[in-house]
Amino acid sequence: MQKKMQLVPVDNFFIGEGQPLAVMSGPCVIESEDHCLRAAETLKTIFSKRPHINFIFKSSYDKANRSSLSSFRGPGLEEGLRILERVKNELELPIVTDIHTPEDAKAAGEICDIIQIPAFLCRQTDLLVAAAKTGAVVSVKKGQFMAPWDMGNVVEKIQESGNPKVILVDRGTTFGYNYLVNDMRCIPIMQAFGVPVCFDATHSVQLPGGQGQTSGGERQFIPTLAKAAVAAGANCVFMEAHPQPELAKSDAASVLDFRELPELLLKLEKLYGIVQEK
Repeated sequence: MQKKMQLVPVDNFFIGEGQPLAVMSGPCVIESEDHCLRAAETLKTIFSKRPHINFIFKSSYDKANRSSLSSFRGPGLEEGLRILERVKNELELPIVTDIHTPEDAKAAGEICDIIQIPAFLCRQTDLLVAAAKTGAVVSVKKGQFMAPWDMGNVVEKIQESGNPKVILVDRGTTFGYNYLVNDMRCIPIMQAFGVPVCFDATHSVQLPGGQGQTSGGERQFIPTLAKAAVAAGANCVFMEAHPQPELAKSDAASVLDFRELPELLLKLEKLYGIVQEK
């Protein structure tokens, strides 16, 4: 049964039907304090030229699900959240970051506007409940192994834990080894649970483990998928971006170049306006 979509408050705006498009963007991982602050400042400038898009800065303090033990993970919980708090306060930006354990939830929820649950962990009840109890918005990525209609159980776990602020995210579905495909039907199917749906355009172009000890990716298809998702009715787009993708310490093959953002944001804004017309 189709439920009425509940708007999700983030900072001074809402995500959901009838609201401006929201975009979560930033480097995959915090590479250094200076790099994170400069990236956030540059992105704020880029997004300021698109006043009808609400910008949420994204970066991770710890990438716990890297392909290899030797992969760069980030500065860790305490230092990473300190850096994200600087971004939030000095640049006046809402923040989203991902957590991997219930123990991290409280600390992340005290600073970040949105707590993101990674796709591999979307069924972990203790993690979902801990995130819900922080009172922050909980954004859950649909597992690559999950059908969209099965995400209703995820929504119930969070809402029954006392938190109505839920966003679901589609990031592709496993299609054979090292490959993902996108079924845009996932967007309206998951919106039927009464929650906004975000589309992850950068992780959708990943080739998981495709380079042996790292994930590969097809960056050139990010704009195609982002536009398709907005056309399908997505309320939000997740696009990791980097000033120099070839030098990125995480997901180098699937992050968007800062230089491509302005043109893509303009197109997404126009598409979103057409879709939202009644």
